[in-house]
Amino acid sequence: MKIKSKLALATLGLTGLLLIGTSGCQTHIGGMTLPSGHYLEHPPQYVPPSPFFPLSKELASMETGANNNQTAASPSALPAPLPGPGGMGAPVPMPGN
Repeated sequence: MKIKSKLALATLGLTGLLLIGTSGCQTHIGGMTLPSGHYLEHPPQYVPPSPFFPLSKELASMETGANNNQTAASPSALPAPLPGPGGMGAPVPMPGN
């Protein structure tokens, strides 16, 4: 009786090991959850780096608008300052000079 129970236990253990070995396992390497040990057989996927500012068209239009505003606000484009109320006229020369 003991021999049959030991044989049954050994058979059950081997069957369990075979099931575990054939089902594979997940590993966690480099921040990725990999389903099996065959991950080296597959080509890597390339993900290009994201741009500094993700809305490139909007950034280009904002830069163009900023350049237009700078050229419009240049000193040559500003009108001459208006004289103050009751302007004082020319300074009086000092005597003796």
